Amino acid sequence: MTTINPNSIAIVTGGCSGLGHATAVVLREAGYHLAIFDLNEEMGQQRVSEFGAEFCQFYKVDVTNDDSVESAMSKVAEGPLDIRLCVNCAGVAPAKRTLDREGEAMPLANFKSVIDINLIGTFNVARVAASAMAKNEPLGEENERGLIVNTASVAGYEGQIGQTAYAASKGGIIALCLPMARDLAPLGIRVNTIAPGVMGTPMLLAMPEKVQEALVHNVQFPKRLGLPNEFGKLVLHMASNAYLNGETVRLDGALRMPPK
Repeated sequence: MTTINPNSIAIVTGGCSGLGHATAVVLREAGYHLAIFDLNEEMGQQRVSEFGAEFCQFYKVDVTNDDSVESAMSKVAEGPLDIRLCVNCAGVAPAKRTLDREGEAMPLANFKSVIDINLIGTFNVARVAASAMAKNEPLGEENERGLIVNTASVAGYEGQIGQTAYAASKGGIIALCLPMARDLAPLGIRVNTIAPGVMGTPMLLAMPEKVQEALVHNVQFPKRLGLPNEFGKLVLHMASNAYLNGETVRLDGALRMPPK
């Protein structure tokens, strides 16, 4: 077993909030330097202050735009530390049925927007991160150069009513994992995916207690919302376990989502 060197840069997309921020906290505590890719400039500067400018960089990045991602990645790569870890957490989760109550079809733009951000955005960052990692010197007995961790969802397996776009985007990320791992294996770059269930992010915790209770109802054990730092800890484990590759891991307390 080898470890992705903590004395390196970890890219975290969507790192200003939610699972991305929780992951950034865990990685910083483990010794990683951070490059946060997000659209929220105000929050980004807050995160730089939180982690310290010597340990954290913020880049305003649109993950759907190739120039935006390539420009930010090249700036990170100019630094003295290697890019050894990339965690893709940027995403959206709107709900909209294929047909509404009046029988009107979902606007195609709504579906395309979710696919663009969640699926294409994930691939866009991953491909550029892989290019940067390929230039790293191999480490350890395994000659490892880096790790990419993408974020799917249990909706990628059991999409609920109103989740056609979201489930399709997350199912695509699950399907992306193995072939990308196979593509990058000769370079010593691993690819894994985490499929979280209902996680206690600030947005979810702001919902009424009855809504939260309904979400927890089908979680088997522990009977609660997932903790965002549990997601970050799984990322950290993936970084430490060289034999974990091409795998999607459900983080859901044995939850299986009902239709609604």
